[in-house]
Amino acid sequence: MKRGEFRALERLRVRWVEVDLQKVVFNGHYLMYFDNAMAGYWRVSAMPYAPTMAHFAGDMFVRKATVEYHGSARYDDLLDIGVRCARIGTSSMHFTGAAFLQDRLIASCELVYVFTHAHAPTPRPVPLAFRDAVLAYESGESMVDVRVGSWDELGGPAGDVRTEVFLNEQKIPAAMEWDAADHECLHAVAFNRFGYPLATGRLLVDAPHVARIGRMATRQSVRGSGIARRVLDALMAAATRRGDTTAVLSAQLSAQAFYARAGFVPQGAVFDEAGIAHVEMSRPL
Repeated sequence: MKRGEFRALERLRVRWVEVDLQKVVFNGHYLMYFDNAMAGYWRVSAMPYAPTMAHFAGDMFVRKATVEYHGSARYDDLLDIGVRCARIGTSSMHFTGAAFLQDRLIASCELVYVFTHAHAPTPRPVPLAFRDAVLAYESGESMVDVRVGSWDELGGPAGDVRTEVFLNEQKIPAAMEWDAADHECLHAVAFNRFGYPLATGRLLVDAPHVARIGRMATRQSVRGSGIARRVLDALMAAATRRGDTTAVLSAQLSAQAFYARAGFVPQGAVFDEAGIAHVEMSRPL
């Protein structure tokens, strides 16, 4: 197996607790590595596990897990764990996994899951829409649709994401989150193939030819998968189309590196907003 055979790769660093008396990773930990990579698979394919299973009123149970060892990893090694769907049966899904140390294969695995009813672990056929989505991901297709529109068009799904992230997770008061600007500005929402909203943001006019991007929010289950960047790019493209030449935003410090990778640079000192440290950032369009 080679790294290039896997669209989904989860990077992890070997921890001290995972090394045995032979100073190599204890064999049983590789199953944990592959399980972590499966969680990453659902993230990068824009099919977060819990809402996807809820959408289909189902669940998945491991039927078989085998590991073959080709080498050894040691403490502090950086491993890339690849997972791909090799075959889908009537009610089963067969995944192949591989652990790489740089380009060297360390371990490989076979994981067989059975799709079941949500509240009764009895096998049922893999839903056609779920099957099609997994095969689409494996064939390299885009798994996210970013839509841009008004609050009347996108307020429901945008509000769902913002409620989960800002109100429930970050504990921002509702009175600070919702404002009249929502009905005046342009919104972008990223949906997966099942119509589930994953990330959002909005675009306002800050000054002549200056676009202000705000309310950027991504569900925790898909962070780090590139979906937020697609929302940001959609908002910047919309700003460019209307003639704006500069984009500005107030970034939470925890997200500063994300915006820096998109070309934004900090402007001014750090400030507090809703109890969270922010910094103003800007970039030309």
